[in-house]
Amino acid sequence: MKLEFLLAAALVSATPLSYAALGELMIERAGIVNLGVEGTMLIGAVAGFVAAQISGSAWIGVVMAMVCGGLFGGGFALLTITARLDQIVAGLAFTVLGRGLSSYLGAGYVGIAPRAIIHKLDPGTLAHIPVLGQVVFKQDPLVLGAIVLPVLLSLYLRFTRMGLILTALGEKPDVVDSLGLPVTLLRYVYVIAGSALMGLGGAYLSLAFIPSWVENITAGRGWIAIALVIFGTWRPLWVFAGAVLFGLVDAIRFRVQLDNYPIDPHFLNMLPYLATLFVLAAVARSRARGRLGGPAALGAAYDRERR
Repeated sequence: MKLEFLLAAALVSATPLSYAALGELMIERAGIVNLGVEGTMLIGAVAGFVAAQISGSAWIGVVMAMVCGGLFGGGFALLTITARLDQIVAGLAFTVLGRGLSSYLGAGYVGIAPRAIIHKLDPGTLAHIPVLGQVVFKQDPLVLGAIVLPVLLSLYLRFTRMGLILTALGEKPDVVDSLGLPVTLLRYVYVIAGSALMGLGGAYLSLAFIPSWVENITAGRGWIAIALVIFGTWRPLWVFAGAVLFGLVDAIRFRVQLDNYPIDPHFLNMLPYLATLFVLAAVARSRARGRLGGPAALGAAYDRERR
């Protein structure tokens, strides 16, 4: 397989991971831990597929996936920000809820051919650019969006006032409060926006990557997205690089299976998850050396009366 085709496949595999991981990064930067990424992606996947089937438009499906992902995240925010329930427990509960709800809502759509999918762009003369023509420009719009989004988010965090406020939300929410800014409202906004990105990642699976609806279509990608945030040390560009790395592992796995190499397919299916464990182990060593930059107030509910 040519390197260009392998890299192109890696970008496609990385796209749902990138959207979900960047959504989780945004939420964690605001000081909230959301372990319900898997469930939120499943909600987005089923909402996007069902909406596309009913409307005949994949882009309506994308919009509905983001709306439903955001609403699902709003429920999580209600429990963890307003009710101040334990964020870890609530995230695990929303993973189970998302899995069960998506299976129920998508029961009538299993095995049905999609009415609309997200098509690749026609790059025209850009297709003749060496390497980039095949790897980048012969992709669908959501892949291109996954490339641009981490750049925009990185610039947002570093150079804008709202980006600095987002960083402060996860570091010192009492300082944000002392400036007269609504900590609770801002955290709601970022949890809902981040969850909408997770829903978009799920929609990419059911409208472009596969495309179809099957139960548990995410196959653990939500957990990999959480690991990518830690691997990327809460930096958008590094998170995207990690997503591409995992996408490359996934692309190699598919290529080996297609070429009928004498390797157990079950072992190949484990490769992305083995890579996740390897990354987490490597990052854990870095954490021991104090080299990670996680938000200081991550996971801690903010109570204005106790500041």
